[in-house]
Amino acid sequence: MTKEIILAGTAGFCMGVSLALRKLDQALDKHRGKNIYTLGPIIHNPQVLEKYARLGVNIIKDIGQLQPRESVVIIRAHGIPLETENRLRQRQVEIINATCPKVKKAQILIQKHSSPSTHLLLYGEPDHPEVRGLISYALGKTYVFDSLKNLQKLSLDPSEHYFLAAQTTQDREHFYEIKQFVQEKFDPNLDVLDTICDATKNRQEEALQIARQVDFMIVVGGKNSGNTRRLAKVAQEQGVPCVHIETKEELHLPDLARYSKIGLTAGASTPDFIIQDVYNTLKSLA
Repeated sequence: MTKEIILAGTAGFCMGVSLALRKLDQALDKHRGKNIYTLGPIIHNPQVLEKYARLGVNIIKDIGQLQPRESVVIIRAHGIPLETENRLRQRQVEIINATCPKVKKAQILIQKHSSPSTHLLLYGEPDHPEVRGLISYALGKTYVFDSLKNLQKLSLDPSEHYFLAAQTTQDREHFYEIKQFVQEKFDPNLDVLDTICDATKNRQEEALQIARQVDFMIVVGGKNSGNTRRLAKVAQEQGVPCVHIETKEELHLPDLARYSKIGLTAGASTPDFIIQDVYNTLKSLA
């Protein structure tokens, strides 16, 4: 029978998510009667998106859908490509930029260090919206990879100069391994940008510590949330059984009752009420 549930203190909304949703709430209050859109999902959590859909917020992919002077557009927490933002500013719509400050810092750093002859190596998920935005700020060639193994498959020229950055939610330890590999193999003078968010590092470190203490680990958050998936990966790498769920309904309680100590954490876009629902359900096993 389950005797103890360890809940991570870092579980739940990060600063960037809280800020983005606060800006969306303010827009809903200020612009009643106007069409309010987010360019892509504002964060990666389906339950939060369903809530805002009920309030009339529409998610669009094509800025051609916007009506000039009648629309308010929120730029998602993950940011958008530079060329998309430039096109958006030509649409004569009101723009509210909810890009996470950590993502914006990464965009600016990449732009500052970039040149036509200096090429970006970006550790991140190739199809992630944040990554698409980050590489748009690079002037030279860009190489995106999601692991050291995939980096090693790239045809890099040792005579070229590179600089290294990461998606803000990536694993710092893996990033360090990648840095060492590139410095030793291709570019000893490699410029390395500090673009991984401290909140990400702290969450991953706490997930690792909890995973080492428990018999089973539960990670709560959107299945399409990159930072949530990485929390699950961090836990799994400690050899502990782990599941990634979105809501309490996905818990299989008869199986969980066999574990004496369960760890619980959640991604940066997971609202508190979902975490609390899962926690209360687990406590009922005790």
